Amino acid sequence: MDNENEGSKRRTDDIYSKSLRAGNRTYFFDVKSTKSEDLYLTITESKRRFNNENGKFFYEKHKLFLYPEDFASFQENLQGTLDKISDLNGGKEIVTRAELDKQRESKEDKTEKVEEIKPVEVKPAGGFSDVNFEDL
Repeated sequence: MDNENEGSKRRTDDIYSKSLRAGNRTYFFDVKSTKSEDLYLTITESKRRFNNENGKFFYEKHKLFLYPEDFASFQENLQGTLDKISDLNGGKEIVTRAELDKQRESKEDKTEKVEEIKPVEVKPAGGFSDVNFEDL
């Protein structure tokens, strides 16, 4: 028996895809097309998680769908929010992920160097030292 829906399958085509690794998260920006060839954007946040019950990793995903009629206001609101964050931070420059990773590595290197220095144990040569408390 033939599938009646075969000729009219609902189809979404991936037109463009870009990913962004951001620490323990990955963001996917995908442009897709509907059956009627309308384009839309999906933004997916994916986080690797560990399931303690079965001892396996899994990916937790959150998806946001943006349609063309909302692009301009979404972009405007996103930029306005980023500007507000900058204002609230006193105009302080936003550190990029690469710079942040370098700072963390530098701190880890310093911590490792401190841990490598071991205190020297000094033992008296003949057991007890002869100390005169009147000299103290």
